[in-house]
Amino acid sequence: MGTPVLFIHGLWLHASSWDPWVEYFQDAGYLPQAPGWPGDGDTVAASRANPDAIAGHGIDDVVEHFAGIIERLPSAPILIGHSFGGMIAQKLLGLDLGAAAVAIDAAQIKGVLPLPLSALRSGFPVLGNPANKNKSVSLTPEQFRYAFGNAISEQESLELYDRWSIPAPGKPLFEAAAANFNPHSSAKVNTANESRGPLLLIAGGKDHTVPETVVRATLKQYRHSHAVTDIIDFPDKAHSLTIDSGWREVAETVLTWLKEQNL
Repeated sequence: MGTPVLFIHGLWLHASSWDPWVEYFQDAGYLPQAPGWPGDGDTVAASRANPDAIAGHGIDDVVEHFAGIIERLPSAPILIGHSFGGMIAQKLLGLDLGAAAVAIDAAQIKGVLPLPLSALRSGFPVLGNPANKNKSVSLTPEQFRYAFGNAISEQESLELYDRWSIPAPGKPLFEAAAANFNPHSSAKVNTANESRGPLLLIAGGKDHTVPETVVRATLKQYRHSHAVTDIIDFPDKAHSLTIDSGWREVAETVLTWLKEQNL
């Protein structure tokens, strides 16, 4: 029986955006699945049709949701998360609920201080209005292009937007933005855990939403743990790196790293 793999999406993308990865990992002998967040519809269309179901869910809700899924698996899974999914994967790994984790362009955890202007601009559709904290917010094609598709053609960005984008809860963004002012922030990760499985951080050099400086500052948060913590940079990729036409290069890199960890 293969090792379970749990794919965790981030804000504004539906879980089905992982479908090519699920198939790829299945062919490599793993047991992958990509569940949605609480309130997500089964399809992109269903999620867009019921944005109120998505609203109001915070980081702890999502962690609890995935912890419940992990409980039902035959063994501890490999956790692969993108954006806020990357933060969730790190939290679950810090709780010893995963065999390993790959955090791709992961949202900033508590303790990470750099806040580049491009990240602020990417989050502005939500953070620009405090009333959005308990609402769901959709991106326009132009906002998606800036936040996700800036390193690909405008046509491909629009196609990805039409295929995968869904409304996202505002709450996680507000929680992450206030993390360094809240001692009990839900964006806090147990980075000092010595017994956890290996962690790979992946950065996109052209990412507006989670710039490479944020990922490298995240790496520094793990300096007090001797557990394996690696980082790989894709200089020419942006936040769409898990879903655009170059996704396979990223997936192959992840598979190679997992094999190096005997996973």
